[in-house]
This record gives sequence, structure tokens and C-alpha cells, in this order.
Amino acid sequence: MTEQVSKIHPKSNFVLYKETSTMPDTQPNLAKPAPASAPTPTTSSPDSEHVTLRVKDFNAWYGDYQALHNITLNIPSQRVTSLIGPSGCGKSTFLRWINRMNDLVANARAQGVMQLDKDDVLDRAFDVVELRRRVGMVFQKPNPFPKSIYENIAFGPRLHKHFHRSDLDALVEQSLRAAAIWDEVKDRLHNSALGLSGGQQQRLCIARAIAVGPEVLLMDEPCSALDPRSTASVEALIRELRQTFTIVVVTHNMQQAARVSDLTAFFFEGKLIEAGPTDGMFTNPKNKQTEDYVTGRFG
Repeated sequence: MTEQVSKIHPKSNFVLYKETSTMPDTQPNLAKPAPASAPTPTTSSPDSEHVTLRVKDFNAWYGDYQALHNITLNIPSQRVTSLIGPSGCGKSTFLRWINRMNDLVANARAQGVMQLDKDDVLDRAFDVVELRRRVGMVFQKPNPFPKSIYENIAFGPRLHKHFHRSDLDALVEQSLRAAAIWDEVKDRLHNSALGLSGGQQQRLCIARAIAVGPEVLLMDEPCSALDPRSTASVEALIRELRQTFTIVVVTHNMQQAARVSDLTAFFFEGKLIEAGPTDGMFTNPKNKQTEDYVTGRFG
């Protein structure tokens, strides 16, 4: 027997409908603590800001390979935090652990503290379905479902049941408006989403992610597959959405990080080297490795 619960997202007008569900079988594997090998990073977040995600001494492995070493980082609410660093430095691995996507990788395991508000993300009792509602994900390549524009947005909310058609229509419109694409698609909602341009598809995927009222949006290289005009549109959208959501963006484009983010964290070889306000990171970094990376000496 499941209990039906109706909720209103505290930072927006999205009405959420959720049924309690049984725990999925896939859970993170907890490993023994690793030796402390990472440099002590400069973390961000003034004490006056509310922190949505707290990470402390976080380590992650793929089999015997340690991908992340003792990451400690606070991610503040309603801010954009960019993760920068060369390829293979652990940025995407870190992002995927925030909503436990690495549960799907057989040999992936993690150890440490990762808290979403007061909830332990790595706790075996944590409802992964609920976690992924609270933490939305936007991928590098737009991945709309092979359905209509309307059905792409309605799919997630329908999983939470008991939407009247009028309520669902309103939520679809609200989500598309929030993603700054409503005016472009309002007359073809029942056409295939695959007929949209790349930039429109990415904004549709953002609308799909926010339709279930998440607290956090994770974006893994959201503009790398887009043309400059579409990139500008998505960047403007990111700046707008931070008024409602906590956003974490992985990017190789340092100019993009400077344009869209409030805070920046520099990863190198699986270690968090430095983190802080974006302006300071690019104009007066405290660590020589950070300076070498942002000035283009390597990476």
C-alpha cells in the first residue's frame, strides 16, 4: 500500500505529486577510508549563505582506480557553481555522485560525507527515486525523448500520479516558460521534440528537469554541443534559473564559467585544488596550479 502525498516546492510554484515507493536494489558501495592525499582546498560559501550541498572528505573509486580524493566543498543555495579542470580530473564523476548516477556503474563506490540539506546522499536508506526528483540532471548532448514536446515535459510529473489534465497543461506551460522556450513551441506542443534545433532541445531538457520541482540542477557541459547563439541562450537561462534553483555546472570553457557562475571550483587529478568566488578565482587565484590553469599554461 502506498501513501499519496501532495507537496508544493518551497522555492517555486511547482506543485509536486509523489507516491512513496520501495527502495531500488542498486545502492552505493561504501569503501574503506583512503589516506589523506589531497591538498587542503580553499572552500567557498560565506557563513551567511544557506548551503544546499555539503561535501566533506569525499572519495570515489572505479574498481581499484581512485577518481576523487578527499573532496571538501560547500555549494550554496540559489547560486551557480562551476566545476573547471582538464579532462579526466573528476568533475563529471563528482557531479554524477550528487544524484547517485554512479549507482548504475557496477564497480563504482564512494566514501565520505555528501549531504543534500540534512539528508545523507550516500545513506543506504535514502530513496534514490526521491533524490533524483530533488536533483535534476542535464547532459552534455541534448537527449529529448522520442515523444511530443508536451509529453517530454509531462512524463516526469505523471510518474508522481494524480494530475488532472488542466493542472498538467499548466505545469507544462510553466516549465517551458521557465526554460525560455514557450514562445517558440507553444503552437506545436504535440509535434515531435526531435524536430527542434539543438539549442531548443537543450532548453526542452532543462524544462523537463525542472518540471518535477527539483532543488538542484546539475549540468554536465550543457553547451559543448551547441552553436554560439544557442550557447548564449542557455547561458542566459542559467543566470535566470539561479533565482530559483541551486545550479552546478561542469564546463571546460573558462570564459563560460566566468560569465555564468558565482563560485568556481578547480579540480586537478581527482583533487579539489581551490574553490571560491569566480571573480577571485580568475583574477587572483591563491594556488599556483589554479593560476597556471586559468592563464592557459596547461589544460
